[in-house]
Amino acid sequence: MTETDQDLDIAIGHYAELLAANLHAQREAHFPPDAKKAMRSLTSGEAAELLGVDHTYLRKLHREGKIPEVDMTAGNHRRYTLDDIWEIRHALEKNAKKTNTYVPGRRDGDELQVISVVNFKGGSGKTTTSAHLAQRLALKGYRVLAIDLDPQASLSALHGIQPEIDLMEGGTLYDVVAYEDPLPIRDVIRKTYMRGLDLIPGNLELMEFEHETPAAIALGGAKAFFSRVRDALDEVDTDYDVVVIDCPPQLGFLTMSALSASTGVLVTVHPQMLDLMSMSQFLRMTSDLLGVIRDAGANLRYEWLKFLPTRYKVGDAPQTEMIAFIRGLFGRSVLTNQMVESTAISDAGLTKQTLYEVDRKDFTRTTYDRAVESMNAVNDEIAVLIQDTWGRTGGRDGKKG
Repeated sequence: MTETDQDLDIAIGHYAELLAANLHAQREAHFPPDAKKAMRSLTSGEAAELLGVDHTYLRKLHREGKIPEVDMTAGNHRRYTLDDIWEIRHALEKNAKKTNTYVPGRRDGDELQVISVVNFKGGSGKTTTSAHLAQRLALKGYRVLAIDLDPQASLSALHGIQPEIDLMEGGTLYDVVAYEDPLPIRDVIRKTYMRGLDLIPGNLELMEFEHETPAAIALGGAKAFFSRVRDALDEVDTDYDVVVIDCPPQLGFLTMSALSASTGVLVTVHPQMLDLMSMSQFLRMTSDLLGVIRDAGANLRYEWLKFLPTRYKVGDAPQTEMIAFIRGLFGRSVLTNQMVESTAISDAGLTKQTLYEVDRKDFTRTTYDRAVESMNAVNDEIAVLIQDTWGRTGGRDGKKG
């Protein structure tokens, strides 16, 4: 194509087809049609950390036959699959003196926790946050449903789904919240390769909800849209402990419907002045629009709203100053921990993986450890919020054994 005298729609269509074809070829080369993503096995140290026990105590449990045995490497080291972790966790729970010692999920009467991760501006680490939060909670024993509500579908891609190929006939939350002939939510839930984590993928068809909602409001009022996500989740309420929603980077009907279903809201913040200015507009607009749907009957009660500084460059003075500024304004509404910017995160993303999926040996040890420690600190702080919402003491801080 030449750079002159082009019709815009034809040019954009050409580039879309060109990119899609090459992405498909790249996927065929690296991931054959019958290939599926799989989670690597874990070391005994990683398994002990997830179970909340000391690794020497874990070995003792194996020697005494109190937990299932696992595969051994040629060097006589144990390797754990996520199924192994799941079985061991529940075996330990059966003999624990206190309920929810090893299985941290809901008890009778506990409310399903729905966490929406939001930001008006792209590039704030929203999808990275959503993916790692959902995976960490699943690894720690929660039953988790991740929902990709972003038409760009990056969360889906991280979990091995290429929307333009795998979702040709639908399969997103749009099919569930559509105003005509909606499907049961179970029809679009997919099991992932990570035990305890299910996914509803995203795709561009989610934009149909944005286009169709004004007409639905004209016919039935605001109630026509704001309860649709909540009503859908009610169908699977007892199947999960936590739902993590990756919202689109825009304040549309999808985001407002997700917020109307939320018990917790996590706002990602890139600590730079332009991003803070954008967030100021986002918060003001969100407040105004949610006020309108509250007046229309929406239940907007939430247990917590927290701000998470993301992509923080350790030692960067301007960013450190921005975080201090945010904490001065919002106080305890800002998480204690922040997500650091790391080449380990970006490098893992190149292969459509998270920090929890990649192997430590493939990275510089200090770089990987710093990134994982930061990510775990953030996600475990959110887990404490979940436990507090259920009226507990925030989980276990120490290790057993």
